[in-house]
Parts: sequence; structure tokens; C-alpha cells
Amino acid sequence: MGTERFWQQALAQSEAALAASALVPLATRLESLNGEAGVIFEIRHLTGVPPRHLRAAGPRLNPFRPWDLRLQVDQIDKHHVLILNKYPVQIGHMLLISRDWAPQIGWLGRVDWQAVAHVDQDTSGLWFFNSGPTAGASQPHRHLQLLPRRADEPICPRAKWFLEHSGPSADRDRDPLRASCVVQALPGSMLTAECLGDAYRSLCSRAGLGTPELLDQPARPYNILFNRQWMALILRSQEGVHGFSVNALGFAGYLLSTSVSDLPWLEQAGPEALLREVVPLIP
Repeated sequence: MGTERFWQQALAQSEAALAASALVPLATRLESLNGEAGVIFEIRHLTGVPPRHLRAAGPRLNPFRPWDLRLQVDQIDKHHVLILNKYPVQIGHMLLISRDWAPQIGWLGRVDWQAVAHVDQDTSGLWFFNSGPTAGASQPHRHLQLLPRRADEPICPRAKWFLEHSGPSADRDRDPLRASCVVQALPGSMLTAECLGDAYRSLCSRAGLGTPELLDQPARPYNILFNRQWMALILRSQEGVHGFSVNALGFAGYLLSTSVSDLPWLEQAGPEALLREVVPLIP
């Protein structure tokens, strides 16, 4: 593992940002929810006022251009900056943003993966990416997200599911949740821009998203989840259902409910049923 300097800087910057009212942690109540095959989802019930990105849609200013310096953790290279998530559930939740405008719906490129590898060499954890509004992104400006994890901490509740469904033989299944997801194993040690970029391009090809050489942007919305062991790409059909907004973290096993969420439905149908309704139907 690295020195976790970025994580320590994020925690210190969080204290300063809280004091300056620049950081607005979400007030939530945590519960567990039984899923399939022994998976235990974490569901947080929002107890305060929903942040702007969970409210009704409308014109929004770009919060990353310029970014709030009170949230800045570190400058990564000439292309990226690491900042705090303004509305975290977990303190230390970081965003790796592009300094200049780059679209969230565009292809992730070499400079993005170089920045990810730079951060991950020091502070690793669960990385995720929402490719656009249908995939749960709140901002159109390019950003990847990191939830730091220590070596002895589980990456996420559904990590075993992804490990079991990695490899070409698991590409397609009659279950929409499996059919919409492709997974590739990663080295399990320090990540490089090359291995990340290769895995991303392979997953995009396997999922039918096309290539940067042929298309200006991926053919449909998707989520990415990855860590040092695996990278998963999940195709998306809609942003939410039954009053739940679902981004990449939903597929990791983390859900958020608000006052409009249909909790009785979720408790009866189960969390995987929710995920199956936001991925494409099997043709």
C-alpha cells in the first residue's frame, strides 16, 4: 500500500472545509438490507435536506470550473485536480476532476488513467465513474470518484459477485443484472495507466460500446467500478426507479433513500430487483 498521503490530506482538508461551510456531509441513517446469495447491501436513509443533485432538474452551474479551492486536496498533474466531494456520506470521498472542460459522456483517455494511477499508488480504494445523467452522474464535467479503503477493509458489499463474474465466460446470461455487466481482473497490485486503459477499452468492446476510433462517444450510458483486483462496466437504461436514484455505488452494494423512495417495495422485491430495473432488458 502507499503512504495514504492523499487520504490524510483529504481528512485534514475536510475539517477546514467544514469550518468554512464549504463541505456539507449528508445526514443519514444506516441500515442493512439482505440481497441475494448472502450479499448484505448498505442502505442509507437521508434524514436531512437532499443536496441539489438529488432535487428537481434544472440549469446548473459547473462547480468544477473553477473548482472550490476550499475543497482542493491536491493538484495531480497538468490535467487533473483532486478535490473533496462537497456532499459526502463518507468523509474523505474524493473526486478526480479534469482541470479543463472534458465531457462526462466522452471516452476516458490516457491522461485520465495516468491521473488515476498516480493517486492509487498512494491512496487506493473503490473507484467509480458514472458516464452521464442516465448512469447517475450529477455533473457533466469529467470526474472519477474514489472512496478510500485500507488494506484490511472490504472494497464493497458486492465485491465477491464481481470476482465470480469476471472473465469472458461470464459475459452473457439470461439474468439482466449479469447480461448488462462485464468484468475484467486487474493485477491486484499497483495499477498503471496502461493496464487501466487496456481493461477499459476491452470492457467497452465486450459491452458493445464501440471504440474511440469509430465513435465520438460510447454508444450508451454505463457505470464503471474498479479497484486493484477488478474493473466492472455496467450498461444502464435509466437513472432511477421507484423513487431511488442509482449510480455506480448501487451496483457496489450501497443505496441511498430519500423521502420519495418506495422503501416497502424495495424491502419486498429486494435490492437486486432495483438494479435489474435500471439496466437494459435482455433482447
